[in-house]
Amino acid sequence: MNDPFPIDHAEPAPWWRGATIYQIYPRSFADSNGDGIGDLPGITAHLDHIASLGVEAIWISPFFTSPMADYGYDVADYCNVDPIFGTLDDFDALIARAHELGVKVTIDLVFAHTSDAHPWFADSRASKEGEHADWYVWQDANPDGTPPNNWQSVFGGPAWTWDARRQQYYYHQFLKEQPQLNAHNPAVQDACLGAMRFWLDRGVDGFRLDALNHAFFDPDLRDNPVSKGHHIRTRPFDFQDKIHSQNHPAAIPFIERIGALCGQYDAIFTVAEVGGDGAVALMKDYTAGDARLSSAYSFDFLYAPELTPQRIKGSLGQWHGGDSESNEGWPSWAFENHDAPRHISRWAGEADLVAYARLTMALLIALRGNIFLYQGQELALTQDDIPFHLLKDPEAIANWPLTLSRDGVRTPMPWQSDAPHGGFTTGEPWLPLSQANIARAAATQEADPASPFQWTRAMLALRRASAALRMGAMEDVHTHGMLLHFTRRFGDETVHCAFNLGGHAMRHACPPGALMLSVNGGGAAHLPPFGAVFIRKAMG
Repeated sequence: MNDPFPIDHAEPAPWWRGATIYQIYPRSFADSNGDGIGDLPGITAHLDHIASLGVEAIWISPFFTSPMADYGYDVADYCNVDPIFGTLDDFDALIARAHELGVKVTIDLVFAHTSDAHPWFADSRASKEGEHADWYVWQDANPDGTPPNNWQSVFGGPAWTWDARRQQYYYHQFLKEQPQLNAHNPAVQDACLGAMRFWLDRGVDGFRLDALNHAFFDPDLRDNPVSKGHHIRTRPFDFQDKIHSQNHPAAIPFIERIGALCGQYDAIFTVAEVGGDGAVALMKDYTAGDARLSSAYSFDFLYAPELTPQRIKGSLGQWHGGDSESNEGWPSWAFENHDAPRHISRWAGEADLVAYARLTMALLIALRGNIFLYQGQELALTQDDIPFHLLKDPEAIANWPLTLSRDGVRTPMPWQSDAPHGGFTTGEPWLPLSQANIARAAATQEADPASPFQWTRAMLALRRASAALRMGAMEDVHTHGMLLHFTRRFGDETVHCAFNLGGHAMRHACPPGALMLSVNGGGAAHLPPFGAVFIRKAMG
């Protein structure tokens, strides 16, 4: 593999290329008023913690007006803040403080669907002739009263719900409380772009576009075929190939409209969430050239049950560098997020947690692309086990016990190990914190030079200081058993990176150069269990 990413040395790269972006799930980050739910003032109060890590930006999951059927991903007003999170003034204060600290702010927009409490939907269901009549996906019943086609909801059951007011079915790819927007309608696109402009004018620096490949569907509503795959099936959704219910090519012109709008503002970062079968091809389409999105968010590691050199090589090999022939965009990588379990709980044994956290942070900063950290990852938080009677996640409740609860990664952030509820709130937290994670609180780790927090800070500083790690080509990716090694190259700087992802020591012959980083005792010729080494060579 030798596919350099061409960079114009005459012009500085945009701020987001190679950036580290810290995801905040606002409900669980910090509670300022004691109601047990995190809020915008809580985020603002802890921005110093995030800035001290050395990240370039934050991504805030939805904080908009919502009945919270899916905890904010069911939006009832794109241009306002839900009262549980604060006010627009609170958001303005957050933006101002983040920018004062040199941190960009990106927010999460959901254009595939709204809440059924959105005024657009209330008007749409009221009449087949109103202003918003065709802003959602409505269809008559079949002659026998059954839904219009066989499409299934991600969260279980048919993706169609009968509405007695309108005497039709409406389409929803997720909860029935999340009716599908008809994004094929130019007026709907205009309204979505208007919401983006509202936040751009308030100073946001970018957007994460939730479930973007779900926004467009086959207008003829043809049945999905039966899946021929052999993957684990926990929901009716898993029995189909979703070739008609999502991934429609009409997304591209809309994406180009987004690109044109963001181009009117300075260096706005846009990243698409694209999941499911065929995701990589869509990610490349959504980010190709200069007129579309900045990046796409990879799912390759988010649900992987184990991390192997071969998986990493395969994922990296799907991106060939954005050269003039491939016209590819820039990938983004994450090991965990608000939907995916803590990575060290999936990939490491209990005795190896800290060593493994060090290794995976070093690996993440060595990947070519943007990297995302989820809140608490810098503390090496583990997945919490939430009993059924305390579950909030509607998907986990509907598919219990086969669907892993998202609540276990959404538990509150621990700030102080000696405070009730880890210092997250003075009230009763919306989800419980485990004592194990409270012991990993931020204040405790801030005072410990050997902590995962301090290690994360050092790794991000290393990435910022190296053009090869931040923006360079990914070359010569090789694996041998649990050994992974590759070279990052930019201009005159070359960094050779070698990782032992297994629990047994191994030898590895590094090229000559200066020792840049040793992880868990890794050296130029010897890699202990979960050891790694970076060797730097500067030419000229």
